[in-house]
Amino acid sequence: MFEFSEASLLAFFTEYAYRPGYVYTFVTLFMLASSFGLPIPEELVLVTAGLVAHIATDKVAHPPPYPEAIGVDVLTLSIVCFFAVFLSDLLVFLLGKYFGVKIIKSDFFRRKLDGDIFQKVNEWFRKYGTLSCGIFRFTPGLRFFGHMSCGLLGIPLSKFILIDGAAILISVPTQVYFVATYGNFVIEKMRDFKYFVLILAGVALIFFILKKMIKKRNNGNGDPTIQ
Repeated sequence: MFEFSEASLLAFFTEYAYRPGYVYTFVTLFMLASSFGLPIPEELVLVTAGLVAHIATDKVAHPPPYPEAIGVDVLTLSIVCFFAVFLSDLLVFLLGKYFGVKIIKSDFFRRKLDGDIFQKVNEWFRKYGTLSCGIFRFTPGLRFFGHMSCGLLGIPLSKFILIDGAAILISVPTQVYFVATYGNFVIEKMRDFKYFVLILAGVALIFFILKKMIKKRNNGNGDPTIQ
């Protein structure tokens, strides 16, 4: 039977709290993976990184493995997270700009594409124009397709950098700093939320399975057409 253990979780965080190189590298890799739609929630990565930084600031409660160990620095972590997210978004934008047509017409992409996604993306472009570059940053389900569409539809690179960069500056460093500063509250609430998290994960798993089954059945009646 699975049992949530705050002690084991904190031990894991403490171990990496004094390995900043690993943390900065993992954050960058996870952000790249999340940007391409892999099931690694960006927000979860930011919260985890913030907790690691918080633990590194309290050497009394969470002593380092050796006295001269260097912990994760909050400011450095915030900068790393900013650039990791920004470069990930920019890479997706450039893929859309130079290879977007080939990507959306590929057999693999057609099999994986939800037919409603580009319709939502187009609606947002009609409503908000270039400001959509920043709005997609706050919509995990549309983020990859939205940023790729920005490049595909010819949004100027300078505008994308300005708008998306501003959205990242507002959201990413603040999340990291907040968790790094008030991490004790998050840690104290871990046990309170454990059953809620398990139930939520179970519901998400059931929803995922049902969605796959429905999509597989619909694909048997013909692939959706991508405009």
